Amino acid sequence: MTKISIITVCFNSEKHIVTAIESVLKQDYAHWEYIIVDGQSRDRTLDVIKNYELIFNDKLKLISEPDNGLYDAMNKGIRMATGDVIGILNSDDFFTSENILSVVAETFNDENIDAIYGDIHFVKPDNPDKCVRYYSSKRFHPRYFRLGFMPAHPSFYVRRWCFEKYGDYVSGYTISADFDLMVRFIYKHKIRYKYIPVDFVTMRIGGASTKNIKSRWVLNKEDIRICRKHGIYTNWFYMGLRYLYKIKEFFNLQKT
Repeated sequence: MTKISIITVCFNSEKHIVTAIESVLKQDYAHWEYIIVDGQSRDRTLDVIKNYELIFNDKLKLISEPDNGLYDAMNKGIRMATGDVIGILNSDDFFTSENILSVVAETFNDENIDAIYGDIHFVKPDNPDKCVRYYSSKRFHPRYFRLGFMPAHPSFYVRRWCFEKYGDYVSGYTISADFDLMVRFIYKHKIRYKYIPVDFVTMRIGGASTKNIKSRWVLNKEDIRICRKHGIYTNWFYMGLRYLYKIKEFFNLQKT
């Protein structure tokens, strides 16, 4: 039976982490562990988490200590993981339905699959019932890395040995370490992957990559650097094309 490790990184996340935690507890698949890596929060985040410790029993691993940013914290969780498969659930996000881990486990019964990914949708922070953007990974192809496209990271589940063999998140990147990891795994090392037509995660808008114009500039700059590092031709024009696609996603949603 496939064991799944879910990792949540948090810092001062008392407002929304409850929904992430409860979405894990509601999963109808039982063979998992939940790893929470806290950056020594100064609000009530730890109190909120500890309220659930008895419910999780021995399935929860919690550490709280200073880190060198988001990706450093993710790497700590990966190194603590004992599951066959690893996925990331952001502290502001939650599983869209109760059978997500069942879908993940069933798919990984195929030993020819190293990683899977699917869809996600975005909501406003205080209105999680209204979708403002739907992101489908269905049309992803490795050649689209040059445009800054990648599978939806919160829907990305990968066998633990891939991290052990090909490395974890490069913490030197401000925003794009997830993009770098997928370029390395999928493009460079050609792991075997499969798209699953399922809405994995509900994400609250306002993450590090979409805060403001400056964050988008940093994102594009890092993505270009990563592509060139791994031999993928790209430029600022190519990277800008993804925003036209995002506009199309928005208008498609308004028509539904």
